[in-house]
Amino acid sequence: MPIAPLSPLGGITPPEPAVAAIGAPPAADGGSGFAGQLAGAVDEAQRLGAESNSLALAAVTGDLTDLHAATIASSRASLTLEVMTTMRNKGIEAFNDVMRMQA
Repeated sequence: MPIAPLSPLGGITPPEPAVAAIGAPPAADGGSGFAGQLAGAVDEAQRLGAESNSLALAAVTGDLTDLHAATIASSRASLTLEVMTTMRNKGIEAFNDVMRMQA
């Protein structure tokens, strides 16, 4: 009994290369690479910290109308800082591991 080959699926395009060619101009997508995402995360963490500080100041001066908003903002800023610190530590650890491999 002969086995018939499978026919190829239509409409499927091959994936784009994940790495740009050497000497290729940088992508014109506004820095959506790792550096752009890292800068965006740092900006967001700074924004959350500033929001938390302003709500804490409003709570101290008695101008705060919603205590829950201040608590949530403080928790978000704290968690964001903790995640960023962990990411930094993991990055430094990975860098040190690579440097040890080269030695």
